Amino acid sequence: MAPLVTERGLKSVVWQKIKATVFDDCKKEGEWKIMLLDEFTTKLLASCCKMTDLLEEGITVVENIYKNREPVRQMKALYFISPTSKSVDCFLRDFASKSENKYKAAYLYFTDFCPDSLFNKIKTSCSKSVRRCKEINISFIPHESQVYTLNVPDAFYYCYSPVSGNANGKDAIMEAMAEQIVTVCATLDENPGVRYKSKPLDNASKLAQLVEKKLEDYYKIDEKSLIKGKTHSQLLIIDRGFDPVSTILHELTFQAMAYDLLPIENDTYKYKTDGKEKEAILEEDDDLWVRIRHRHIAVVLEEIPKLMKEISSTKKATEGKISLSALTQLMKKMPHFRKQITKDLALGTDAEGQKVKDAMRVLLPVLLNKNHDNCDKIRAILLYIFSINGTTEENLDRLIQNVKIENESDMIRNWSYLGVPIVPQSQQGKPLRKDRSAEETFQLSRWTPFIKDIMEDAIDNRLDSKEWPYCSQCPAVWNGSGAVSARQKPRTNYLELDRKNGSKLIIFVIGGITYSEMRCAYEVSQMHKSCDVIIGSTHILTPRKLLDDIKMLNKPKDKVSFIKDE
Repeated sequence: MAPLVTERGLKSVVWQKIKATVFDDCKKEGEWKIMLLDEFTTKLLASCCKMTDLLEEGITVVENIYKNREPVRQMKALYFISPTSKSVDCFLRDFASKSENKYKAAYLYFTDFCPDSLFNKIKTSCSKSVRRCKEINISFIPHESQVYTLNVPDAFYYCYSPVSGNANGKDAIMEAMAEQIVTVCATLDENPGVRYKSKPLDNASKLAQLVEKKLEDYYKIDEKSLIKGKTHSQLLIIDRGFDPVSTILHELTFQAMAYDLLPIENDTYKYKTDGKEKEAILEEDDDLWVRIRHRHIAVVLEEIPKLMKEISSTKKATEGKISLSALTQLMKKMPHFRKQITKDLALGTDAEGQKVKDAMRVLLPVLLNKNHDNCDKIRAILLYIFSINGTTEENLDRLIQNVKIENESDMIRNWSYLGVPIVPQSQQGKPLRKDRSAEETFQLSRWTPFIKDIMEDAIDNRLDSKEWPYCSQCPAVWNGSGAVSARQKPRTNYLELDRKNGSKLIIFVIGGITYSEMRCAYEVSQMHKSCDVIIGSTHILTPRKLLDDIKMLNKPKDKVSFIKDE
């Protein structure tokens, strides 16, 4: 059977499931339909298919459910929406009465569980117009072949803000995230053993318990009331504060560096060449992007001349792909090695492996350098504090005053809400790291995200059960020995993803993942052929956006926006 990492991995799995559960379900030879999407399902479909794919499924036009539209009463409409009050109300407006119906009939598919209150609204208002009404259990975005997001950046605030009155918002987001994570497991046809990082906060514990309960409920839905046993996979749930260094460090691999330093929006980089504005879409359909995204910037610089020769000699078409001119523009705009500072602070050792005895001596030149903006200086101060595992109030005040960042000081202080020691009551020990000196390629790229240690330890069954408790009473057997219950739910071929005698390691980080952490999933999967590593989070973060979010944690925020039935 094919491994998950082939072709476009998770994206292909999601598209095949949507094709089977939505399009094949309502397909009729020679019949064209209009498709209605909301904000979430627009992102979901855009992540895993093209308009040409939809045309092949008989979709003639795609519309936004929120916008006013002209009626097309001779055509049927396929609604693929989230089960929220906002989306359901928009659907009901399209079928307000028989004389005012916008379309001939409706095929209605929800991303996940539709609450009874919303379902009854539909039943009461327009049941005669609805030919199908189904829940398909895909409530996440396949961001890359081994990366998913729940598309809920607001979760960061509600999970970590100390502002009183946020409890209801936090509970609602926890419930929603748990339901979404279950749809990830369901799409992969897995009932994993659920584990969580036990300290220093309890968000991971709470979310893990919710996910375990919802997994149990999901796999009970069977006419014979049989429960699907735990599969040979693990789901690890972690709070964002487990590795603050990886979130603010200046990375020197291409993808991470580009998203850190350039204005890339929706994976699109706009640039000018010959006086014309062009854009490069950074996506996995582009072999060139996949080839270079995880490589060190120095390697990419060496690759460009070779690629120029290769493409000109084979006359490969680059229409709709990242052209070499776009790539060259990316490289020109990136201040290649200007940001190599503070690597020693992250590791606590210099390039020769000697312990940094006075971290302040490393920090001061950065703070005094007029070429660095305030954001860079804040990142350097944070790396200094992380490296010594917290500082004193007096020292922190002095740093903030000297650098004149009083207005931005919450970008530093508010890390404590993530369980990261900034001004700790007592000195805490730093977690031990693996010795990776043998893996180094470049002296200035010696930092390895903590998540890589966790992935490797999980695969090798070395995670400490006290630090990583199981929620399940009968944890999954990771090494492949032991019986697994028969899978009683009917499944189609698109879910036959297990590698031979292999497993999946599914990771979820509450509060965002970095591009360097995403890279680790690919690296570990390559090294451990028997296991697919899939990493996900509430959203993808960049250092500047994260610092802005950290700064807002102690400020009031508007009510959470995606509760299903308000």
